[in-house]
Amino acid sequence: MRTALFFALAAFLEIAGCFAFWAAVRNGASALWLAPGALSLIAFGAALTQVDASAAGRAFAAYGGVYVAASLVWLWAVEGFRPDRWDLAGGALCLVGAAVVVFGPRG
Repeated sequence: MRTALFFALAAFLEIAGCFAFWAAVRNGASALWLAPGALSLIAFGAALTQVDASAAGRAFAAYGGVYVAASLVWLWAVEGFRPDRWDLAGGALCLVGAAVVVFGPRG
């Protein structure tokens, strides 16, 4: 449960940080968005170090699947675009892949 919570927190922080840069560069928002965006990306790095994984690469690989699914939630909740069935299928597939990486038997 701890790992899932930190993956979710990391995803929110990374997406929020990247979105702040997107807003400033692509949407014409104030450059003042860049400061909280940078802080959010630093907090993302700190959160990702808290997941239970035997190696950083394994944590990063599993996180990738969580990031994809969380980005689709952001797409809907923040940007107002409803994910289509292909978005949802891809997000589910990524979460299954993340679960295999995290919970797969090691021997």
